[in-house]
Amino acid sequence: MNLSDSQTGGSLPRRVSAMEAVFGHLRSAIERGEYVVGDKLPSEAELCRALEVSRPVLREALRALQAMGLTVSKSGKGTFVVANTVEDPTFGDYAASDLLEVRRHVEIPVAGYAASRRTPEDLDHLSHLLDRMEQETDTTAWVAMDTVFHLAVAEASRNPVFRRVIEEIRDALARQSTFLNELGGRREQSNCEHRAILEALADGSEHDAVEAMSHHLLRVETTLTDIVRPQRTDTSTEGRPEA
Repeated sequence: MNLSDSQTGGSLPRRVSAMEAVFGHLRSAIERGEYVVGDKLPSEAELCRALEVSRPVLREALRALQAMGLTVSKSGKGTFVVANTVEDPTFGDYAASDLLEVRRHVEIPVAGYAASRRTPEDLDHLSHLLDRMEQETDTTAWVAMDTVFHLAVAEASRNPVFRRVIEEIRDALARQSTFLNELGGRREQSNCEHRAILEALADGSEHDAVEAMSHHLLRVETTLTDIVRPQRTDTSTEGRPEA
């Protein structure tokens, strides 16, 4: 079974990454009961051979399964199934729902404050950062800049407490960003949303900045929901290698 070049099902198939295909295959196997709670998944070597993917790709998929709360990895023992349905993904120390709730209550007003308090240096920093993000193709590098962007917006609010809050959740933000990029193809859309935030800050419009950040966080929530509770399609075509 070669999952290195797959498509999703549906009338308008979308090419997905090898990691996404492996994740979908293993998630479906768990949800169908091929692996039940308490079962140990096959070893990494066995899964790599069976699915014909590299170990880095498999490990990314296994990390995504763990973030979804379906498995846990035990050092030296392997990966074990702990649930057969997804409730609330976890990113680092925080559940996704908790993280989103805090972001709505912090980052939306922060954007408004930043629009009225930002300096030319803030705008220059954010502009150069976003230019780099729009050119970046490596997920790890892009995610690192994504967290810096949100820290820079908090910095522009001129309230050190806001920046401290974003610093506290920085690791969780990075994990969530990686998850959404790998499984939701969020990078290009997120770049556009970041550009709208920057334009609002440059215009000094508190209203537009609040609207732009609200839209950004809504899209994050929507993509996360789509991943956690995907619309079911014809399973006969799901995960099938491209002809």
